[in-house]
Amino acid sequence: MTQVSVDIVSDVVCPWCWLGLRYWDQARALVPEIQTETVYRPFQLDGAVPREGVPYSDYMKKKFGDGPDDRFKMMREHLEQAGPAAGIKFRFSGIPVRPNTLDAHRVIRWAQGQDLGEAASERLHKAFFEEHLDIGDAAVLTRLAGEIGLETDIVGNLLASDRDRKEVLEEEQFFRRLGVQGVPCFIFNGQFAVSGAEAPEMLADAIRQAASLPQTDDDAD
Repeated sequence: MTQVSVDIVSDVVCPWCWLGLRYWDQARALVPEIQTETVYRPFQLDGAVPREGVPYSDYMKKKFGDGPDDRFKMMREHLEQAGPAAGIKFRFSGIPVRPNTLDAHRVIRWAQGQDLGEAASERLHKAFFEEHLDIGDAAVLTRLAGEIGLETDIVGNLLASDRDRKEVLEEEQFFRRLGVQGVPCFIFNGQFAVSGAEAPEMLADAIRQAASLPQTDDDAD
């Protein structure tokens, strides 16, 4: 069976990323004859957010404004309409904290080492957008990690340390240097990229295209 390797660069506070991940799942089902290996890569939309986080509504108003041309309001309404078809119920109203996501990316990194990267990414998005949990909080992250099958004692101890902080930041910078400026970004076999939450059919076409290209040794690692 042909295999395609896909790096998905995303952030867990990015609603387009969650929508894109659901579209990705649908896209893979459209091409069952092609095996895909998905690797989740870190990208912080705003690494300057303090580790304790900031009030969500204040942060978004500062970022997008709250005037008559409120871009956040328009984006939110679009996502709330598009979400149900992908099995997502975005609940922007009431999100208490805009967290720093570095620790969340560390958890995804550890989960990926146990073949649980997809489960971790899905669980963290759901926790933030539907359940309004503070996914920058170590106790919350530890509990969520346990829900997907990671050892909570180990995760809690790792989060209390600086383990893999440097590695996550270096990995993020690697993809920024490649030219990734927005997420989600799907990189196929290290050869070409599709940016944004594109429709499943378009992502499926990208899988077919990647499968048809000569394989190289230049895939991101």
